[in-house]
Amino acid sequence: MFANSDFAPISRDMNRGDLTNEQWARLAPLLPPQKPKTGRPNGDHRRMVEGMLWILRTGAPWRDLPERYGPWRTVASRFYRWQKSGVWERVLWALQARSDAEGHLDWDAHLVDATVVRAHQHAAGAKKRLPMSRLR
Repeated sequence: MFANSDFAPISRDMNRGDLTNEQWARLAPLLPPQKPKTGRPNGDHRRMVEGMLWILRTGAPWRDLPERYGPWRTVASRFYRWQKSGVWERVLWALQARSDAEGHLDWDAHLVDATVVRAHQHAAGAKKRLPMSRLR
């Protein structure tokens, strides 16, 4: 548990796949402030991020997000708002830079390929035979 109020400790039971306190300690400083200068305070960032990760892990639609992560509309709107403002890109760069500085990355050995090539269902297989009535 963290004594610093910047890091919200988990008081509920952790679920498989939820962020550990160590992971959260690395991620939290890279996110926008929990309490904005003006307007209504944000919901708990940790709970929202864990909800986003649940969606990514399961591939489920936003509406199927379990209630423990908060209202699905809130989690989805925060995800898309952060995506549009470049938060996720900055988080990726910062985490990569930190891992690289710690010597955990070998840039020659890492390759991510997300290419998916799909063929139409009728593209596989041999030519169709002509019906018997056409052969006569």
